[in-house]
Amino acid sequence: MTRIDDLPIRDELRGKTPYGAPQLDVPVRLNTNENPHPAPEALVRRIAERVADAARHLNRYPDRDARQLRAELAAYLTRTTGHPLTAERLWAANGSNEVLQQLLQAFGGPGRGAIGFDPSYSMHSLIARGTGTSWVSGPRTEDFGIDQDAAVAAIHAHRPAVVFVCSPNNPTGTAVSAGTVLALHDAAQAAARDERGALVVVDEAYAEFSHRPSLLPLIEGRPRLVITRTMSKAFGAAGLRLGYLAADAAVVDAVQLVRLPYHLSAVTQATALAALEFADTLLTYVEELKDERDRLVTELTAIGCEVTESDANFVQFGRFEDAAAVWRRLLDHGVLVRDNGVPGRLRVTTGTRAENDAFLDAVRAVTKEISQ
Repeated sequence: MTRIDDLPIRDELRGKTPYGAPQLDVPVRLNTNENPHPAPEALVRRIAERVADAARHLNRYPDRDARQLRAELAAYLTRTTGHPLTAERLWAANGSNEVLQQLLQAFGGPGRGAIGFDPSYSMHSLIARGTGTSWVSGPRTEDFGIDQDAAVAAIHAHRPAVVFVCSPNNPTGTAVSAGTVLALHDAAQAAARDERGALVVVDEAYAEFSHRPSLLPLIEGRPRLVITRTMSKAFGAAGLRLGYLAADAAVVDAVQLVRLPYHLSAVTQATALAALEFADTLLTYVEELKDERDRLVTELTAIGCEVTESDANFVQFGRFEDAAAVWRRLLDHGVLVRDNGVPGRLRVTTGTRAENDAFLDAVRAVTKEISQ
């Protein structure tokens, strides 16, 4: 049988594994940071209406620039963050991962480097390598924050073309202050190999769940600062695959140089527009999940776990001598969580109250089993 290493694959991809998480058939699945609430029936009907309209024109290519969708996304961000935006400063693609890929295609590539601060979202480094962009893993503190001075020093040492900051951070849930983002942005411009500066990408996939305001206003007057978002989490639309960015209009122009023709299907655009019509309803679910997230933090702490402060829709907890063994024991109790490889820790997605109760009961049971 031919193995992947028998193929003329690029050297930087050898020995790597694809991104993914186990999809097991268990009663409680809390491992992929999905929103546990299905779309309300009124939204399902509206999606059907919009998709039916789109289906009548599937013989034609979709709006290549997704102008209506970008306008509605701009209106959503303007309303929820208080920072005014127009469609010219928004770009949308098939999930935030395609947005990140387009940014690296435009601003990274061979001979250029990117830096992130690990542990963080592993797709940042995977997409960097996939676009021929070299990757550097920057430091985090023991409590998984970003040490501003150490991060600035790393940027000056490596002089990357692209800097990734994930806030709230996946898998730890920690948020980054505006002051730290600005310090990293300024350092990236000062250290850039290119006299035109470096791109700083703030990944806000979980921003709607945060205790803190969005970092979106920071893009004003900073044409090299980009905010990326997704509809997978807060909108409960992981199956839609719709991500977007907000930035200076010049950044939007740049990613259009590398985007594939007609990359967003008419069906995807129609579904996303329907979901945006129901944004207020969907955000009420977010408020419920934030309360449940905070309850998980409180309950896990009471059980005796070491819990990382979370601004996302998930919680990192531990500290276990053998996290993989605890993961298996929780699975034996019918609960699937995520082992991200952070030493001694696991990550649980916030589910419904019933799912969270089942998870907490399983943690109590496993903790008792371990102590005996």
